Amino acid sequence: MAIKGLVRQVISRAVRPYGYEIVDRDALYDWQQPMPAPVQPGRAPLPDGAAASLADDHPRLQELRARYAACDGKVTTPFVWTNDLVSGDHLRWFRGDHAYVWQLRGPNMNPLGYALTTYYVKAIDTLGLLDRLTDDNLFGNITFQVDNRAVSRDLLDSLIEIYFLDRHLKLASLAGPRILDIGAGYGRLAHRVTEGLDNVAEYVCVDGVAASTFISEYYLKFRKCERAVVIPLDQIDSALAGRSIDVAVNVHSFSECRLEAVDWWLSLLERHRVRYLMIVPNAGREHGGRSLATNDGHDFGPLIERHGYRQVVREPKYRDPVVAEFGINPTYHYLFELS
Repeated sequence: MAIKGLVRQVISRAVRPYGYEIVDRDALYDWQQPMPAPVQPGRAPLPDGAAASLADDHPRLQELRARYAACDGKVTTPFVWTNDLVSGDHLRWFRGDHAYVWQLRGPNMNPLGYALTTYYVKAIDTLGLLDRLTDDNLFGNITFQVDNRAVSRDLLDSLIEIYFLDRHLKLASLAGPRILDIGAGYGRLAHRVTEGLDNVAEYVCVDGVAASTFISEYYLKFRKCERAVVIPLDQIDSALAGRSIDVAVNVHSFSECRLEAVDWWLSLLERHRVRYLMIVPNAGREHGGRSLATNDGHDFGPLIERHGYRQVVREPKYRDPVVAEFGINPTYHYLFELS
């Protein structure tokens, strides 16, 4: 006890000049206490046929993996997304707290953070999307009850991203815009955009991971997202040749790629003259999303410039500084325009 008391005294003297005081743990609120390892709540049952459809031995998944293996290794060589990361239970419970969306891990991923984020979204919800879009626990999704509604990171992040695009590009007012989602995952944002914005003509999903293409094909069909289309990697170049894409989005994807893969994707966008590009980077410990970096610390900002894109917007995910500190998974949002 004497040693602990001495340590406490030394630390207290060190931090007091900066306005800090040591607080006993029993004086903290529950949400301020160190969180135990996340435990996933009870899952809603899988829909009929989902267990058979979302299986490692499904012929469509095997076909896609073979086709992806024949693609350019620059874009398919895994950095984070190995086959083992999305297999077995992760195929069936793809909306859970693992590969695609960390829902209980990371900064402020606790009930208070979710509550604060929900009320922030409610404050910026000029289109009334929060009342139109619903949430559920299907496929392992973890929800919190806030303001008499079920919310998840899936829903809240999607709405914040939609409003970023609407604020800077007037997305909800455009006539028939087409969106390309690079690294679309299981189709989270495609589902929310096509469900919430009737004016969007088409939402194109593509991913460098075969399992993601496989899951998003299933999920967007399950959600009846008729204006969302999933294009396998080996067909994306020809598919874009017949389309005029207004904006590409890349959410937490380039950060999880090798620089060679980022360069490959940017070459695709430049070649097809995609005018706008939205990027949401992972918030590394050193930069909090204020820089564009891969998970291993490589800056991919110069690559973006090299392909003719100039930055026109960089703003915090939460424009309120208090919410930016305490909202779930804070980072920055970027918008680039092709010169």
